[in-house]
Amino acid sequence: VRLVTVFLFALLPLSLNGQDPFAWLYGLQGQRYYSDSLQTNTNGGECPDECDCPPTFPIAMYCDGRGLTVMPTVPSHVKYLYLQNNGITAVPDSALNNATSLVWLMMHNNQLTSEAIGKKAFLKLEGLERFYLQHNNLTSIPPNLPRSLRDLRINHNRIEKVTPVDLEGMDNLTILYLHDNAVTDMSSSLQSLKSLTLLDISSNKLTKVPKELPEQLHQLYLDSNSIDSLPEDFLGHLTQLQYIRMAHNQLTDKGIPPNTFNVTGLVELDLSFNKLERIPLVSTTLQHLYLQANQIKEFTLGSFCSVVDVTSFSKLQTLRMDGNEISREDIPSEASLCLRQASSIEV
Repeated sequence: VRLVTVFLFALLPLSLNGQDPFAWLYGLQGQRYYSDSLQTNTNGGECPDECDCPPTFPIAMYCDGRGLTVMPTVPSHVKYLYLQNNGITAVPDSALNNATSLVWLMMHNNQLTSEAIGKKAFLKLEGLERFYLQHNNLTSIPPNLPRSLRDLRINHNRIEKVTPVDLEGMDNLTILYLHDNAVTDMSSSLQSLKSLTLLDISSNKLTKVPKELPEQLHQLYLDSNSIDSLPEDFLGHLTQLQYIRMAHNQLTDKGIPPNTFNVTGLVELDLSFNKLERIPLVSTTLQHLYLQANQIKEFTLGSFCSVVDVTSFSKLQTLRMDGNEISREDIPSEASLCLRQASSIEV
């Protein structure tokens, strides 16, 4: 029963609140099982002294927070390997030669550098789906990553450039966290990511929107860059996109083509902390709009409703316009019809 419960929880989807729903599994503080000697699982293969391999979950190997500086030996049966919160500095080519069954590999919060990762280090991990490398000292995406990856988190490093070769062939990748790096150029590296639904490249040094965004994107986070304009037909082919965050950029009215955000399907749009002087035209189906801390001088109701009457109205529930150059007195009386579903309007 316990094993069934473990795998049921493992199937839970990623939450949208920033918390990792799988933390319970690679944490397991206070629930570890220790033995006096080398631990042997039912499929054979010894667990290193410095790690734990619980008899109740023998395909997992917990080596997190042990003060490790080098890679441990990994038995071939291990599918879930937890190496986070250590001081590991290198992954030699041969380090994971025996670990061909790996499905999850957690290496976040270590001291890895790009120069110390072998070009063939991850080449044999043909079934790897989840790879966490955030909070290291990487200056580039490691070479020859498994094409089987579904979730790649490489945020909070020092990566400056992403090339097409880095992500080539990753048809299964659905989640890519690249935020809090120093990326200035992504060229056409995203073109091959046919299954990508979440892309977070916030807090980088981008001056323009990356080219050829994947058509299956559901969430796009570009906040805290230096983007001052958007390309024509920015969202034309992104019919699945529901969440866009572009706060803390350099966007101006001139840099946003007409009708850019007047697309159905969009649920949330965050353009706060930019340099807008007018409210951009948005779809009546948009539910949450954040425009605070811009330079908006007029409350244009036409940005939300082309026609204001009993049957035509906006679906907006949240509208934030505080920190602009308007007050509540600037909101026209017809707004009560157009924005009838808005539970909060802040000016």
